[in-house]
Amino acid sequence: MNKFKEGLKKFWEIVWKDDSPKGWFISILFLFIAIKFIFFPLLSLLTGTQLPLAIVESCSMYHQGDLFSNYNSWWAKHESKYSGINLTKTNFSDFIFKKGFNKGDILFIVGTKPEKLKIGDIIIFNGGTSNPIIHRVIKISDTANGIIFSTMGDNNNGQLPVEKTISEEQIVGKAVFKLAPSLGWVKLIFYEPFRPQSERGFCKEN
Repeated sequence: MNKFKEGLKKFWEIVWKDDSPKGWFISILFLFIAIKFIFFPLLSLLTGTQLPLAIVESCSMYHQGDLFSNYNSWWAKHESKYSGINLTKTNFSDFIFKKGFNKGDILFIVGTKPEKLKIGDIIIFNGGTSNPIIHRVIKISDTANGIIFSTMGDNNNGQLPVEKTISEEQIVGKAVFKLAPSLGWVKLIFYEPFRPQSERGFCKEN
């Protein structure tokens, strides 16, 4: 028991006090293992989803000015695409994330039962693309095969083919708040050179 305590003490000294290259390497390796195999599994268990934190990788939900965007001017530009699905300015003003969110933002995701979702919610779902899609629910239909959802990005001019009929099984979770604005760029910056030219860089409103 004493040997175990002594070994644990030496390990912590290396992790937190050793400023040598070896100490830094061990510290980084320890943090990586702790985050990947302890923190994220525990967070997934608590939130009820396999993806409790999601980095926004596109500009499809962007509003001009981001946190300081003007809702009235944004609605004036986008009203036509919502009028055909009976969503009014008043409806939209009561939605979560009514000012959208930006590329690089980190969102906190929780698992949810399909029957508890409502129009205006932001869901993350598997659409057959390389990464899940994070868009706003604009239509919900009860069918013989279960509940079918339809979404659209706030900054998109229309719907993607993959988001017109989203089944319950495709849903990963629901976004509940923005955890860290723009912090996801720490990861995204390494992937930017490999994206299509039209998807690189900072966002602008369509």
